[in-house]
This record gives sequence, structure tokens and C-alpha cells, in this order.
Amino acid sequence: MTRQPEPENKRSRAFTFLGKYLNFGRSIYGRVVLIITLLSVFLFVSFGIIFKSVYQQYLNTVILQSGNNVGSLVEGALYHSMMENDEGALQSTLDVIDTLPGIEDVNMYDVNDSLVYSSFSSDTSASINPDCKSCHSDIATMFPKKEKSYKIITANSQCKMNKGDHGQRHLLIRSPILNSRSCYESSCHAHNAKEEILGSLVIKVPLKDFDAAVEKSSMEFYMLAILTTLLLASFLILFTRREIKNPLNELIRASVAVSNGDTNTRMQIKVNQLDDMRMVSVAFNEMLDNLQVATTELENWSQQLEYKVQKKSEELGAAQNELMHIERLASLGKLSSSVAHEINNPLSGILVYTKLVHKLLSNPELTEEKKELMLKQLKLIEAETKRCGDIVKGLLDFSKKDQEDFEPLHLHVILHETYELMSHPIKIINSAFTTDLKAENDLIYCSPNQIKQACVAILVNSKEAITENGEISIMTSNPDEDSVKIEISDNGIGIAPEDIPHIFEPFFSTKQEARGIGLGLPIAHGIIQSHKGKIQVKSEPGRGTTISIILPVIRT
Repeated sequence: MTRQPEPENKRSRAFTFLGKYLNFGRSIYGRVVLIITLLSVFLFVSFGIIFKSVYQQYLNTVILQSGNNVGSLVEGALYHSMMENDEGALQSTLDVIDTLPGIEDVNMYDVNDSLVYSSFSSDTSASINPDCKSCHSDIATMFPKKEKSYKIITANSQCKMNKGDHGQRHLLIRSPILNSRSCYESSCHAHNAKEEILGSLVIKVPLKDFDAAVEKSSMEFYMLAILTTLLLASFLILFTRREIKNPLNELIRASVAVSNGDTNTRMQIKVNQLDDMRMVSVAFNEMLDNLQVATTELENWSQQLEYKVQKKSEELGAAQNELMHIERLASLGKLSSSVAHEINNPLSGILVYTKLVHKLLSNPELTEEKKELMLKQLKLIEAETKRCGDIVKGLLDFSKKDQEDFEPLHLHVILHETYELMSHPIKIINSAFTTDLKAENDLIYCSPNQIKQACVAILVNSKEAITENGEISIMTSNPDEDSVKIEISDNGIGIAPEDIPHIFEPFFSTKQEARGIGLGLPIAHGIIQSHKGKIQVKSEPGRGTTISIILPVIRT
């Protein structure tokens, strides 16, 4: 048992996941979820940046305000000792201040920024130099001379006083000691009244607790912001899923059902549905109602139309059969004069021989020679009578209405009957009428009388197109194994090229004298088409015409 390699499985799963992701991203719900997510992240980041900026400004303001308060408190505590120039009391006060929470160090500098007093203990001073000049050679320019100033020492500061506090931030408050009237007029120590600055007081306030509180509050704020953002995004996503995605999925399912032919499906209208989705659902249901009504009407109309078409087709078929019969009678009328002449000749002979036989029978002396003559004359009467009967039978068969049923018949048999029917009218006008039936397979599925009618219509037109001593011929062949071809040719006056496209149109005729109703060739064309055949015309004015009929054969 073989097992598919693990990389192929991973690749297949990766492509499956990618396909689902792409399909999700192309959907409306996926786009909305993506927009909500990006918008939530953007709002969170933007709000965080704004909060940090505003909160930082607020914190700086609070730090400076606190530093100002601390500075004022220390200045007030040291004021009396400085006025009395009591160094012991001043140092004791500094030591006491150093023990207060919120104040780490207090240092006093002279006008040259040299350290004079410090709250650092001797042990601490041994490891850390409290003099700011040891770290900051530019201390003279770090702070304004005559104004109280503040400076925050960051965790990355080079200040040596910051090394023992694990890099925590501190606030340095520098307050200049200005020379006032009470100071330079004091009896304990005197300063020149022109000296504006006597020194400075630098207070170091730790920001460790403050920063910890700020970090805690910031963390709580960000956690609350993240939670709020997640809750808001989740609410929006769930709301979108419930109010947009689910109705859209239902609409898609209903549309697919309708496309599969189920017009009975309907959208569910919910009470708390959004107005837009409600309008879409109502419009969709109304559309399906109208579609169902239209479909029902269309089916009824289609059934009625089918019935009417069938009825009209039957009426048209009956009219076409009647028209074919009328045209056949018209063709029969064209043949009547020649047929009458053809029948008149044998009838005249019959009459003469009948009188002769009657006269011979009236003679009492009837010899054997006369009996033999009478038998010969009776045979002539029989032959001529039979010939009249064949002519009349052919005309009667031709005049009969068609039978609707087709049957397999040999085409040559039908053409022989057609030849017998048309040979006498053509010979009367002293024209040659020949046949050359060479088709090896002539078995067709047809209505014999219709094929005979089509051929007679073409032969009648050929007879009327030729002059005395004309020629008409019928030939057959097999152009391929699936068809048989009939060619009826004459050497008559021919057809003009511009008239050939119209000869199969009803009531079209190029004859100078009206000899028919102009339906012979159109009906012949319709007969050939009903037999799944085709008819072609080749003609040259003054040289004659050839009409070809191609019919499908029954392969044996």
C-alpha cells in the first residue's frame, strides 16, 4: 500500500486553503469583513497614537507641576537656614528632606556651579559623585540662569547619579538662588547687592513609581482598547453575517433553483430584516410570481399555437393536395386534344372493321377465306380497343388524387408509365421522345402518382417549348450510391437567365399565350421537396433546357 508523500499533502492543503481564501475575498461578505478588520486596526492604531501623544503631554504637565510643588516645598524648608547662614541646620534640613518619599537628592551649588551642600551620605558619595560637573561639563548652559527649570534624565542618560537606580527616569529641578534685599542686607553674611545669582538648588525626584503607574494605566488602556476593538469588529462581522451574508446566500440559492427550472421557490421575509434586503426579497418573490404567471400563459399559448398550427397545416395540406389535383386536371386538359385525336383513330378503324364484319356476316355464302379475314379484322378491332383502353386508363390513373402513404417502388416503372402517357401527345407534333434509363439502383420511397405528376408537368412544358421535329429525352443515372438522378431534356426555345430563378414561383409564366394556370413547375418543385429531393435547371436560350431531379434511393 503506497502513501502519498507528505510534501504533496501539504501542497494540496495549501492550494485548497488559498482557493478558499480567494473565493472568500471575492465575495461581498469577505470584502466587508476585510474592510471592517482593516478599519478596526486603523482606528486602533490611530487612537493609540493620539492617546499616547495627548497622554504624554498631560503626563509632562503633571510631572512639571509636581516638580514645581516639590521645588517650592524644598526652597521653603531651606530658606530660614540659608538666611541664618547656619550650615549645620542647613545640612540637617537636607538630610531630613532626603528621607521624605518622592525626593531622592537635594544638592546646592554656588554661583560657579560647584557643589556646596548635598543630601548624599558619605558612603554614597564614595561610590557616586553627586557633583553634576563630573558628568555634565556644560552644566552652566544646561539650565537657564535666572529661571526655575526642569530636566528629565532618561534611562539611557550618562548621569552617574542614575547608575544606581537601574536606569530609571528622574526629574531634575533646578531653582536659582537669587540675591534679594533680605539677603545682601542681612547681618549674618553679606553679599554684594550687584550679584544677581548666589547659587542654585538642584532637586532630584525619582519617576519610578510614576512611570510604573503610567505603564500600568497604559497597559490597561491598550488592553481595554484591544478588547473594545475586538468586540466592535466581532459585532460588526456577526451583524454583517446575519443581516447581509445569510440573506445573500438565500438569494443565491433561490436564484440557482430558479435557473434549474424550479419557479416555486420563494425568499423568506423575516420580521427584523433590513429594509434593503426586505425590498430585494419582496422584489425577487414578485418577479418569480410574474415569471410563473408568464410561464403558465406561455405554455397555454404554446399549446394553443401548436393546435392552431396543426390545424392550419392540415388545412394547408388539404389545400395543397387539392391544388395538385387541380393542376393535374389542368395538365389533363392540355392533353385532351391530342388524346382525343389518338382515340379517334382506333375508334374510326373499329367502326370501319365492325361494318365490314357485319356485311360479311350478312352474306349467306361464308367461305373459309372470308372467315379468316373476319378473324383478322376482329383481332384488329381487339387491338385498337385495347389501345383505347390503355390510353383512357393512363388518363384515369393520372387524374386520381394522391394517396398519403409512401411506398418503395422502382423509379423506372414510374418513368415507363409516364412515357406511355406522354408518348402519344409528343408524337402527334412530329417530335422524338426517347428514354435512356441507366441507373443501377432506382428503388425509391415515394408516392408514385406524385412523381408521375412532377415528370408530366416538366414534359408538358418541354412539349410546349419545342417546335416541329423537336426532341425530348428522359435519362437516369446514379451520381452517387445514395441518390438517383432524372434528367428531362429538350431542344426547345430555352429559358432566359433572368427568368430561371422565378420559374418555380406560382403563376409565373414566360409563354406568350396563356395555356395553363402557372402552377405546374411550382407544384413539381413542392413534390420533389416533399420526397427530400432537389430539382435543378440548366438552360440556354435557343438551345434547350435540362431539368434534373435528384432523389434519395433505398440502399440494398
